[in-house]
Amino acid sequence: MKRIAIIGGGISGLAAAHRLIELSKTTQQPIKITILESSSRLGGTIQTEDREGFLLERGPDSFISEKPEAVALAQRLKIDSQLIETNNQHRRSFIIRNGKLRPVPEGFQLLAPSRFWPFISTDIFSMLGKLRMSADLLLPRKSVNGVNDESLASFVRRRLGQQALERMAQPMVGGIYTADPEVLSLRATLPRFLDMERDHRSLILGMWRKGRANKNQTGVSGARYSLFLSFDRGMKVLVDALEKNIANLAETGLAETEVRLNTSVSGVERGANGWILRTSSGIVSEFDAVCIATPSYGAAKLLSETAPQLAAKLGQIRFASTATINLAYRRSDISHKLDGFGFVVPFVEKRSVIACTFSSIKFQGRAPEDHVLLRAFVGGALQPELLSLADGEITRRVEEDLQELLGITGKPLFGEVSRWMNSMPQYEVGHLDRVAEIENALEQFPGLVLAGNSYRGAGIPDCIRSGEAAAQSLIERISHS
Repeated sequence: MKRIAIIGGGISGLAAAHRLIELSKTTQQPIKITILESSSRLGGTIQTEDREGFLLERGPDSFISEKPEAVALAQRLKIDSQLIETNNQHRRSFIIRNGKLRPVPEGFQLLAPSRFWPFISTDIFSMLGKLRMSADLLLPRKSVNGVNDESLASFVRRRLGQQALERMAQPMVGGIYTADPEVLSLRATLPRFLDMERDHRSLILGMWRKGRANKNQTGVSGARYSLFLSFDRGMKVLVDALEKNIANLAETGLAETEVRLNTSVSGVERGANGWILRTSSGIVSEFDAVCIATPSYGAAKLLSETAPQLAAKLGQIRFASTATINLAYRRSDISHKLDGFGFVVPFVEKRSVIACTFSSIKFQGRAPEDHVLLRAFVGGALQPELLSLADGEITRRVEEDLQELLGITGKPLFGEVSRWMNSMPQYEVGHLDRVAEIENALEQFPGLVLAGNSYRGAGIPDCIRSGEAAAQSLIERISHS
C-alpha cells in the first residue's frame, strides 16, 4: 500500500483525494491518503452558513459551467440534482458612475461591445470616450515580436482608451481577480482577447462577429449569467459531498483515508524512500508521495530547505487580501429596484466597496420572503489598507456606501465580515512563464506535485482540475515505482 499525503484540505486538496480513490480502483493500486489541514474544518474558502433564514456565502457563491470540471464532479458525487442556475429575471449587472447604478450595456462582455446601439446609448462613457473606443475599428493589431503577454491596462488603453479602462475593464475584470490592471496578465486571465486581436485585428469587430455567430447571447449584459451555477443549499454542498464520498469510497475500495484537522505541516523533506513531513506539533511521518495543495507561498515555505530554487520561484507569485461582508435587510428598507444581480465600482469612484452581489436576487433560497441578502467586497490589490480596519469599521463603511448607492433607509438586521488574507493569487504579466518554470523545476522531485489556485486558474473548476491532474500524476508515479 502506497502512502500519499495531501497538504491542504481546500477544494483542490479534496478533489485530489477524491480522484486518487477513483483512480486506485481503476489501477488496482492500494493507497492510504492522509489529508493534513491546518484549520478546524475542510473546504478552504468555501464556507456556507445558515443564519435566521438567510443562506450566507462567506467565500465563493458560484462557479462557471463553461469549464466542465465542477459539473462533472457534481455528477460523479450524485449531487447534480442540487445544482441551480441564476434566477431567470434580472440577468444583468450595474456599474457605478457618479454615484449612480448604470446598467452594463447589453452585449458588453468585460472589455468590448458586441452590439452597436446599447454601446452608443449608454451613459457609462462620455461621447469622447465612445469615439476613442470606436477607434479600435481602425487600429492595427500589435506586432507580437515573440512576447505574447500584456497587462490588462496596457491592452485596453492601446485598443480602447483610458476611459474604457477606468469605467469598464478595471471594475469588471479587477472585480473578478481583485487585481491591479497595470500588472494583471491578459494571457493568464483573458487570453481570448489577445487571440481576438490576432484573429480579427479589432476587438469590436471580433465581438460583433462572435455575437452574430451566437444568437443565444442576445440580451445578455456583461457575464453570461446562465452559465453560473451554485447548489440549492450553497457551495458547502460540494465540500460535504466530497468529504462523505472520500470516506465511503475508501471503505468499499482499495484505499484508506485519514483526515488530520488542526495540523500544520512545518516542513517537507526528501527521505530515503519518499518524503518526510514534519508538523508543528513535532510529529514526523513518511510518505511515498506528497501533494501540496496550499497557496504557492505556503508551498514555498515548506520547500525552502529541500528545494530552495523551486521555493524561490513559488515565492514570486504575489497575493491580495479581500473581505466579504454579508448584510441582511428588510426589502422595504431598500428603495432601489434591485433589478440585477449586483454592481461593480470603478476605482476612480473612490468608494470602500469594490463590488456588491444581490445574493437573494441572484439565487433562490438565500433570504426569507420580503427580505434581501447583499454581499459586498472590499480590499483587493488596489485597496489593501482597508483590511487593516476592524470589522466594525469595515461594516460601517460598507453600510454607508450601500445607503447612498441603493437608497437604503434602515439598518441591516445583521452583518458578518469574512476576511480572506492572502487568498487571491495575482496573475501578473509573465505568470504563465513563471508557472512553466515551476513545473519544470518540479520534475527534479519525483512524487511531489502541486495543486491549487496559484497556478493555472483561480475559479472552483480550475481548482478541481488542478487537484485531479495532481492525482493523475501521483497515481502514475506510484504505480510504476
